[in-house]
Amino acid sequence: MSYYQQRNQSKLSIGQDGNSLTLLLTINLSIFAILAFIKVVYYFSFNTQGVGLFHEQIFRWFTLPADVDTFVTRPWTLLTHMFVHDTVSIWHIVGNMLWLWAFGYILQDLTGNKNLVPLYIYGGLAGAALYVLAFNFIPALKPSLPVSEAFGASAAVMAIAIGTTVLAPGYRIFPMLNGGIPLWVITLIYLLVDLAGIPFGNAGGHIAHLGGAAMGYAFVMALQRGHNWGGWMNSFFDWVNNLFNPDKPSKGTSPKTTLYYNSKVQPYKKANLVTQQRIDEILDKISQKGYNSLSDDEKEMLKRASQEDLL
Repeated sequence: MSYYQQRNQSKLSIGQDGNSLTLLLTINLSIFAILAFIKVVYYFSFNTQGVGLFHEQIFRWFTLPADVDTFVTRPWTLLTHMFVHDTVSIWHIVGNMLWLWAFGYILQDLTGNKNLVPLYIYGGLAGAALYVLAFNFIPALKPSLPVSEAFGASAAVMAIAIGTTVLAPGYRIFPMLNGGIPLWVITLIYLLVDLAGIPFGNAGGHIAHLGGAAMGYAFVMALQRGHNWGGWMNSFFDWVNNLFNPDKPSKGTSPKTTLYYNSKVQPYKKANLVTQQRIDEILDKISQKGYNSLSDDEKEMLKRASQEDLL
């Protein structure tokens, strides 16, 4: 497939190249599988102490610390934390991936595959910012500041859920059920499930979800006004993706330059229509001003007329 064909693919399906939803699911599940495998290795190598060593030596280097001083020592966690999930229970990642698939599929269906990844990342960043601010400024959370860390795609998924609902609240799924279920009902269920987890702890995590929700709303509202916050991000992804793409045009060139200006074949040849009226006009011109008064086009037309026996 050529470079320009890749840039103009039709509606995407699961598993097709360029599908942002498949990319996000693959990254999250792959990282979870790798970390789970490493954890098993630690467990068999150090017995019961292996779990603690795994968290201290591996896992915490990918999670976002609430303590600013600790965060400064590993700033990359601002991005990595939104792709890392708790390896103690598989339900953490299963729940996030199911909701990501449900809302991400609809968003991608409505807006194409260029908005899903930017909204995911923006939502994760907004959730991280609110999480760190909460633990540093809310008195009730400050005692657990040194040991608190954020991880998981929940804030990013919340941004996608709210953004998709703001974009099309009346979008219906399962149409076989009495005309379908409106998207806002599904989102309400998602929010209730999320809020139901507050009594079980992780108040900071739910605060991060609020940050993701606010970002989802703001992102889509800006998109509807013609402001694409993810444009620069997509340009960067395209640049990275095409660094080693042999089909990508050279820098500074365009299809017009490649196919027209540098072409060795004339794009078209002008050929005037030979009619008896036009021939008579040319002959009259010759009789009045002479043959040398004819233009190149008129001489060519006269030549063609003689070959077609129109004279």
